[in-house]
Amino acid sequence: MAGRLDGKVAVITGGVSGIGLGTVELFVAEGAKVVAADIQDEKGSMLEQRFPGQVRYAHCDVTKDAEIEAAVKLAASEFGGLDVLFNNAGISDSMREIAEIDAERWGWIYDILVRGPALGMKHAAPLMVERGGGSIINTASIAGLQAGWGPIAYSSAKAAVIHMSRCAAAQLSPKNIRVNAICPGLIATSIFGASLGLPRAVADQMAALVAQNAAKAQPIPKPGLPDDIAQAALYLASDASAFVTGTHLVVDGGITVGSRHSWDQSGPSPFAEIFGGAFEAPAAG
Repeated sequence: MAGRLDGKVAVITGGVSGIGLGTVELFVAEGAKVVAADIQDEKGSMLEQRFPGQVRYAHCDVTKDAEIEAAVKLAASEFGGLDVLFNNAGISDSMREIAEIDAERWGWIYDILVRGPALGMKHAAPLMVERGGGSIINTASIAGLQAGWGPIAYSSAKAAVIHMSRCAAAQLSPKNIRVNAICPGLIATSIFGASLGLPRAVADQMAALVAQNAAKAQPIPKPGLPDDIAQAALYLASDASAFVTGTHLVVDGGITVGSRHSWDQSGPSPFAEIFGGAFEAPAAG
């Protein structure tokens, strides 16, 4: 049975853990050859051993232009070209309040979350042109859509990723290159622990806590897992989305559909707070 990515070559940044790892595994299962770009060399070596001939690891700090370029060029030298770029590498931070903003750390967050994907697109586009087109996928977040889902630098950077993806889609469409973003919700990865400054090993353990409790916070009562985002990336990478560009796909278990009361009648109702329990909720407007 043919895979949905048979014959395609992909570069996935942040590819050895969390969402990136889940996507590498799924893309390989669907027939792709993958360059997993990351800064965790030991995990990268193990990934190459798991998938000999199908996965190559590239040490890639996405704040460094030369390392992004090298990872993209490895796809061409090792596998013959590039069809898919998944700009997924990310980090969060602990700057919750305006008064806590640190200029240097703010710049670092934007270098990873915004400049990194921009440079990835810059280096990937020429190789995709050689293949007759391609698909670029950028990891954004529901934090880029609504306030309250992340720290201020992270949230504003993810909003920038969403709009950057629109702008890039417009520019690259004549070259048959599609550009889209994915907005994950509460996904069980180490990013939550990392935002608290915890060591990576401890942050990885926190992912289990997120998986255990996040299902209670959203309409779909299951934890968000890396594979949920990987499946969205597979759709955007494959020919099934050939008519889709310049948009963002929200994969969040429905958490952004509205206030908790909209999907959980036992939850706090804004109308009850305004009118008291004796009144039914009126229609807005």
